[in-house]
Amino acid sequence: MKSHPDTPAALTNGTPRVSGEQACPIAPVVDIVFSRWTTPILWTLNAYGVQRFVELHRNIGSITPKVLTQRLRQLERDGLVVRTYYPEVPPRVEYEISDLGKSLAPLFASLAVWAGEHLPAVERARKAFDTADAATGR
Repeated sequence: MKSHPDTPAALTNGTPRVSGEQACPIAPVVDIVFSRWTTPILWTLNAYGVQRFVELHRNIGSITPKVLTQRLRQLERDGLVVRTYYPEVPPRVEYEISDLGKSLAPLFASLAVWAGEHLPAVERARKAFDTADAATGR
């Protein structure tokens, strides 16, 4: 028998249990947008516009073709990238950021500002932690 969300079985110390997505409503967005290669792909398509696979691969750099293919398929599925196939000889495929993907530009711009302002502090904190960690033998 399932308990109703308001019954004591669904409470922890008097607090209703919530799923991870309810506790952090941006978790699904983080999963979609900030997976390992999604951000560089979207950033590159937004910065350079429509690109063929080889151009995109060159502009991103260290990503493997297999991973780029997988991520592009997922981004197309999520509606963040548009793939256009041209039935020519030889066939041509182009990728571009969708309007939905472009709507993330302000988020990326805010993150770039945050990075410029705060990454030096993060680096200092890491060095201090690592120094203290080494001194205590942890």
